[in-house]
Amino acid sequence: MKKSAITRRPSVAAPQEVRIIGGQWKRTPLPVANLPGLRPTPARVRETLFNWLGQDMDGLRCLDAFAGTGALGLEAASRGAAEVLLVENDPQLVKTLGILKTKLKADMVRIERGDGVTALQQRRDQTLDVVFLDPPFGDDGNPALFNAALLAARQALRADGLIYLEAPRAWTEDELAQLGLQLHRQGKAGMVSFHLLRLLPAQ
Repeated sequence: MKKSAITRRPSVAAPQEVRIIGGQWKRTPLPVANLPGLRPTPARVRETLFNWLGQDMDGLRCLDAFAGTGALGLEAASRGAAEVLLVENDPQLVKTLGILKTKLKADMVRIERGDGVTALQQRRDQTLDVVFLDPPFGDDGNPALFNAALLAARQALRADGLIYLEAPRAWTEDELAQLGLQLHRQGKAGMVSFHLLRLLPAQ
C-alpha cells in the first residue's frame, strides 16, 4: 500500500541558531524555530546596533515588542540592561524564551505572551529607555502594524529614549516626523533596512 505523501518544509534537519555577540552571555546560542516569518536579526546588524547604542547598556529599561528568538532583548540584557521585557505572541517561541531565561538565570528578563503593540500601549508612562521593533513584514510590508508600533513605542519612551526599527524598506524623515520621530542612524543589510530613532523635540 502506498504511503500518503507528507509535505515537509525544506532542509531543516536540525534547529538553526544565532548567538549572543557581546556581554556576559557572549556566544550563547539562541535556537531559531522553523516558523513562517521568523527572521532573527543577523549578528552583523546587532553588532552595528549595539555600537550605536553603546556597548554598555547598564541600568537601561528595554522592551522587545516582537521578541521572536529574543536576540535583541537578550543581547541588551547580556550587556547590562536593568530590565528587559520580551513580548511574543507565538506559544512555541514563548516557551523557548522561558527555557533560555532559566538557563541564563536572567532575573532582569521578563517574558510576556501577547501583542507587542498592546504591550507598548499599556506602558504609556514614558519610562522606557530603548524599544526594539522588528515586526513581521508580511507580503505587503504590514504598514498599519508598523505605524501602530511606532506610535505606541513613542508614547512609552523617555524623552531621551531610542527606538530600534527593522523594516523591509527605509523610512523617510517626513514619514517619521508625522509620527513625532526623527532619524538618528540608519543602515541596510540585504533586503532589510534598520533604523535608530529619537523623539522629535517638543515644539
